[in-house]
Amino acid sequence: MKKTSVYVFVLLTLCGIRQNPTQAKPAEEVLQAEQLRIEFMQRAGATTVAVFDGSGQGGGSGVVISPDGFALTNFHVTAACGTAMKCGMTDGKVYDAVIVGIDPVGDVALIQLLGRDDFPHAPLGDSDRVVVGDWVFTSGNPFLLANDFKPSIAYGMVSGVHRYQYPAGTLLEYADCIQTDAAINPGNSGGPLFAADGKLIGINGRGSFEKRGRVNVGVGYAISINQIKHFLPHLKSGRIVDHATLGATVSTTNEGQVKVDEILDDSDAYRRGLRYGDQIVRFADREITTANRLKNALGIFPRGWLVPLAYRRDGRSFDATVRLSGVHDQSQLYDLVQKQEQKPKEPPGGKKPLPNDQEPQQKPRLTDLLKKKPILPAAVAKRFVAKRGYANYWYNEQKQMQLWEGYAGRKVLEQAGFAWRIAGEQVTIEMDQQQAKIHLPAAVSGALFASNQAVGDLSTQLSPPGSGGLLLTLHLWQRLVDKGLRKYGEVYYQGQLPSRHADELVDCLVGIYAGIETCFQFDIESGDLVGIVMQSRAGADPCELQLSDYGQVSGRRLPRKWRVFHGEKLFLELEIDDWQFGSDSLGEQN
Repeated sequence: MKKTSVYVFVLLTLCGIRQNPTQAKPAEEVLQAEQLRIEFMQRAGATTVAVFDGSGQGGGSGVVISPDGFALTNFHVTAACGTAMKCGMTDGKVYDAVIVGIDPVGDVALIQLLGRDDFPHAPLGDSDRVVVGDWVFTSGNPFLLANDFKPSIAYGMVSGVHRYQYPAGTLLEYADCIQTDAAINPGNSGGPLFAADGKLIGINGRGSFEKRGRVNVGVGYAISINQIKHFLPHLKSGRIVDHATLGATVSTTNEGQVKVDEILDDSDAYRRGLRYGDQIVRFADREITTANRLKNALGIFPRGWLVPLAYRRDGRSFDATVRLSGVHDQSQLYDLVQKQEQKPKEPPGGKKPLPNDQEPQQKPRLTDLLKKKPILPAAVAKRFVAKRGYANYWYNEQKQMQLWEGYAGRKVLEQAGFAWRIAGEQVTIEMDQQQAKIHLPAAVSGALFASNQAVGDLSTQLSPPGSGGLLLTLHLWQRLVDKGLRKYGEVYYQGQLPSRHADELVDCLVGIYAGIETCFQFDIESGDLVGIVMQSRAGADPCELQLSDYGQVSGRRLPRKWRVFHGEKLFLELEIDDWQFGSDSLGEQN
């Protein structure tokens, strides 16, 4: 017997395992499980993308998530690619792809592969159900080994959940990550992390590498798919999206409590009652026991998201719903992204650098990528419009038009103009382009809209008192209907956000006129206008008008029930009995 065989025999004997000269056939259940795993991995591999820049250089991974070619990858993969990419799939074909939207803080990018409308795509899973010990597998293009675009698969398990890593440089922050020992190496960046059943639960981003060889040492991190779900409609808007902040800093006390150290007095959290020294108990339905846990929970939301907050003060408990602000000013975010440079990485194994996603000798700044005007493939050129603050404005325009045509196309308020008279029980509103008046049971108040010295800033026209500016909100609604998207002022599609007083997401079309930001909220399914949120100035509670119960009023399909909120307070509930309009649009006079 050979020496090696003796060692194996002794080891098996010590473990109580006897060798059977006639090897038993594996149980049928084992074979079926193996075959099922193979099928899951084959299907998952078919959705995996090898991502290169427009000239076929560099490299990273991605995963297609819809039949029309939308695919997820890392921001740091696309940062050096610019507008156009080349993407290889297991069918052996190379597809043109265009940048859609980027999340530089969360290291996520959305691209769209072009040329088909039936791409194989990965089903999205639920990363909140992932626990330590779950079997998972990665799929991607480590070290550019997939010359035929057939990805490498690595099987492993979840070794940690809710991992948090502090921002790298000025932007990048990994929050609420899934940690796995399935191999994540250079080139896997942007590729998928799948649950054992083949559902997408994360996008691979970071790995802990041995310093010299830059090979995986068994600890890799994936951005959770549930975080990406929050951002996905924002990414589809073509924007450079920002993450959220509570507007407060916290620390963990020696007693294990999370206390507020500082808070901005113009934050929504402050307006909802949170103060210095308060103990945060729960946030976004998560128990908060450390400052890190709060950062983890906060890091998965975009600017504008609404979350429940529970806090304690002097033994008393308080609950609030808080609208999160952005970590960065939008202009500041754009400038920071432009200034961010990708430093050259150490080549794997100390050898000549491979052309993968983490090892170019010098990655250009996004500034240069956005400024330069490369010759784009025709398919990409049709889907790209450059504009400051956007990764690709073309996609924002498409969503704007989709919402507007769905609403205006019904001719609900066609030629309604500015002359409105609305009546309900004990309430009458009379409006024209210059002014408005509301008759309430307790008082009569008005607002002036003409832009002249006598009127001054529109943001001061906040009648009736206590409403936050109901008449101004209605005036801005009139303006949108009468002028349309291109003449209203600045208009952009923001994404999908929760409605404060309804357990649902809404499409948000933001209009900025005379310095006033107004979000027009549309039902995702019906396309009806269901809410208007007008904030007269930064740091002020908005006037929120909820619209429901659409039906026939004066021969038009209109919302017959209104609810008006100022902050958390209900100002007015109104059932419309009559709604009269001027015969034609009065036209712009200011």
